[in-house]
Amino acid sequence: MSKNIFLSIIAYLVMQCTFAQSTLPVASSGKTIFGSNAKIGKYADIRGIKMYYEVYGTGKPLLLIHGNGGSLENFKNQIPYFAKNYKVIAVDSRAHGKSVDTGDSLSYEMMADDFDALLTKLSVDSCYVIGWSDGGINGLLLAIRHPEKVKKMAITGTNLWPDTTAVVPSVFNELVAVNDSLAKVTPSPDVKALKKLLNLMVFNPHISTADLKMVKVPTLVIGGDNDVILPKHTMAIANGIPQSYLWILPNSGHSTLIVYKEMFNQVVADFLKKPYKKVKGMSQLE
Repeated sequence: MSKNIFLSIIAYLVMQCTFAQSTLPVASSGKTIFGSNAKIGKYADIRGIKMYYEVYGTGKPLLLIHGNGGSLENFKNQIPYFAKNYKVIAVDSRAHGKSVDTGDSLSYEMMADDFDALLTKLSVDSCYVIGWSDGGINGLLLAIRHPEKVKKMAITGTNLWPDTTAVVPSVFNELVAVNDSLAKVTPSPDVKALKKLLNLMVFNPHISTADLKMVKVPTLVIGGDNDVILPKHTMAIANGIPQSYLWILPNSGHSTLIVYKEMFNQVVADFLKKPYKKVKGMSQLE
């Protein structure tokens, strides 16, 4: 492998941290290691893979979907908070974390169908959803393809299509460059796995604003004002969903649920708890 290609891969890994903010679990005395909880973690045989998941708490089901390159551990700041009032279902998506997938293809539609199958296997008729980054894409597609499975949804750092009108141009162009560089690398299992995740971001998703009309559930659309997903794109998503709220966090990048975890948890919890009500007419002046 040439030095330039190696550096490109390193650049991608750094970029991946920007996108999904994945962090490895660190053992702490007396603390649960989310994503590596041997007592709680289980595998579900669905759609040709073994999908890893952990369930915490009781109450109405709440599905957590992480971003590209991440794992359920990314929600370590949300799981304890929401498990007080919900049955939290935290999952490693296909080809992520402990959910190994050796296949060559990967799509958001495939992943959305995975979540539908997992919920069915767990006898969950419908649930609330929190999706981050690619997890937000999966949440949208779950609501579009399997509308009966979603009650309400909060998504943050989500895009509808892969280009510089949705993603900060410098970030998107770097992802494309790294993906092109990987084509020159000997396709070892690690390289194939990396390229599969890159292809997911560089060539997908393909959701139109018209498709958003099929999202029939109340949706809280979230983004940072300095997100890798352009705020105008986040606004377009909110405008396209019939029942939506928009929340742009000031002085925030892609990691809204990490950097502003207390605020994020409280606002999303309020959204899930309260009936959807759109401000209309003269009340907009209040």
